[in-house]
Amino acid sequence: MLRWVFLDMGIRGGVNPAAAGAVDVLVHAGGSSCANIFQYGNVVSGVENFHRFGGTIVGIMKGFLGLSGAILIQVYDTLCEGDPTAYILILAITPTLTSLLLMPLVKIYGTTTVDDKKHLNGFSSSALVVAAYLMVVIILDNVFTLPSWTRIITFMFLLLLLASPFGIAAKAHKDSERPSIETSPLMDDSEPMPTKYGEYHQIPGEPDRFKEVASSSNENLSNDHLEDGIDMNLSRAMLTVNFWLLFVAMICGMGSGLATINNISQIGQSLGYSTIERSSLVALWSIWNFLGRFGAGFLSDIMLHKGWARPLFMVITLATLTFGHLIVASGFPGNLYIGSVMVGICYGSQWSLMPTITSEIFGVRHMGTIFNTIAIASPIGSYIFSVRIIGYIYDKMATGEDNSCYGTQCFMLSFFIMAAVALLGFLVAFALFLRTRRFYRQIVLLRSRDS
Repeated sequence: MLRWVFLDMGIRGGVNPAAAGAVDVLVHAGGSSCANIFQYGNVVSGVENFHRFGGTIVGIMKGFLGLSGAILIQVYDTLCEGDPTAYILILAITPTLTSLLLMPLVKIYGTTTVDDKKHLNGFSSSALVVAAYLMVVIILDNVFTLPSWTRIITFMFLLLLLASPFGIAAKAHKDSERPSIETSPLMDDSEPMPTKYGEYHQIPGEPDRFKEVASSSNENLSNDHLEDGIDMNLSRAMLTVNFWLLFVAMICGMGSGLATINNISQIGQSLGYSTIERSSLVALWSIWNFLGRFGAGFLSDIMLHKGWARPLFMVITLATLTFGHLIVASGFPGNLYIGSVMVGICYGSQWSLMPTITSEIFGVRHMGTIFNTIAIASPIGSYIFSVRIIGYIYDKMATGEDNSCYGTQCFMLSFFIMAAVALLGFLVAFALFLRTRRFYRQIVLLRSRDS
């Protein structure tokens, strides 16, 4: 999350919008590439292990990633304030040690239990508590400027909250070792074991019944959806219309959302927001980002089991993102408080919807490669909007020796353009929804009910 370091520098020293976009591309291409390797491994393993609740598990993991910016700000304020060198050293050492310690646990376990949803709800509750706690601490710190001893106490409590998922995992492991259903002599061993919900569970993969239904459904489904009822690799996925619809939608959604956070400090400065207000907007962005990532995954899982195609949520969030950009462009008093919440939630939601939709449309086997390729849309869109649109227009509007711009005109045209782009993303996502709704009804819903 090096982006948060540069954003903090932008608040204190001022960063040109074009420079912010260029820095973001460098961060994606450089330091965050290793982090992407870790998160893709986690996401793919999570979808394999919790294939009935892919949106929820991706939302939880992506949600904690979204919260990491606010958590790192607490680390800096508590342990390294005034010493950026020590902070960079912590960022260099801690992820490496954490990965070495925990990577043996990241694997496909090949089994599910009837309590998967219960344990996932526990992780979800833990994530929501951490987010709420961080929001309260950030607001209090910006309003009252907490003393160092108070920051230490709040930071220690934050560490306890972050450790709470280990307790949930330990309980889940303990429950898995205790048989939940005894085998009945009247039960045919050849049949799957029923759960208390009257459904059946399976290990990740394609059961015979699913293959048969997928094969028979292929006659009615586009070749873009399934090929022989199994997973697609990257080259085959890139030959489909659905891949490029998803890619373009992500350029519109992720790119414009990322361009907003890259420039939110400069937008606030041009509109007369104080340094404390701009710092709060940047810090709270993590919370809105988390809510979008977690909420979209959790809610889309619920609606998917009710028969609604997951791309519909992408349609809704991109439509809302359009209004968020329009609010930022309007420049009325307090617009950034409303606009940053809407854009932050809608931007974050793309990061849980996109990988889950990828796994469902193109399969899990090559999900990491396909997901990684589609994710390139984020830095591409950020560069286009931050450098070629926002940065260019800002430079044209800037006056004076410091080459700064003040007033609503500085970013109004840029955000009207990004609102139009988000509207384009809405139309593209709607086309993806229309193309895949029968696929979700016939294949994904069947897999959710029969697995």
